[in-house]
Amino acid sequence: MGLNDIRTRVEAACKAADRDPSEVRLIAVSKVQPLERVEAVLEGGHRLFGENRVQEAAGKWPDFRDRFDGVEVHLIGPLQSNKARQAMELFEAIHSVDRPKLDSAIARLAQEMGHCPDLFVQVNTGEEDQKAGVLPKEADAFVAECRKLDLPVAGLMCIPPVEETPSLHFALLKKIAERNGLTGLSMGMSADFEEAIALGATHVRVGSAIFGEREKT
Repeated sequence: MGLNDIRTRVEAACKAADRDPSEVRLIAVSKVQPLERVEAVLEGGHRLFGENRVQEAAGKWPDFRDRFDGVEVHLIGPLQSNKARQAMELFEAIHSVDRPKLDSAIARLAQEMGHCPDLFVQVNTGEEDQKAGVLPKEADAFVAECRKLDLPVAGLMCIPPVEETPSLHFALLKKIAERNGLTGLSMGMSADFEEAIALGATHVRVGSAIFGEREKT
């Protein structure tokens, strides 16, 4: 496993699905990874990374951005409303917009700051009580509300239940995206990104298969 192996598998999955590899962006999930592992992936030429926590990203990425050109970091973990300003300063995209309070905070800050990251609405496709995200039946109304606030909704994101077939959830997310005129699909992780690509993923989030297993926090 490693960056080159995953790149090769992404290209192969695109070819199998008759898709252009340029349509799929590989997010290297660097949360809780030692700095030397992240640096090695940067040295390998990769520039798109994903983080789960605002504070961890704030302590890691300003230095890397100074040293490596073209770095792009996306927030793929939950975002508290009181951290929205810091997140909008740190990240090029936020994949976890999941409730009215958060989209209102982002809209207010976007007006104040004059810019806004690309936003992905997180959909709780498995309707799991413990998981964030809007319910599938509420997704259309939530996307419409975000658009009313003039927010740049780029697409949808999901994390399928671990015990269920992920392709069913990827297909559901794609269906919701299509009826809302959204092209971005953030779905697929280390164990299932090839299935996600076959079903239209535009962003796949791969961590352990690139970096190795995360260190315990």
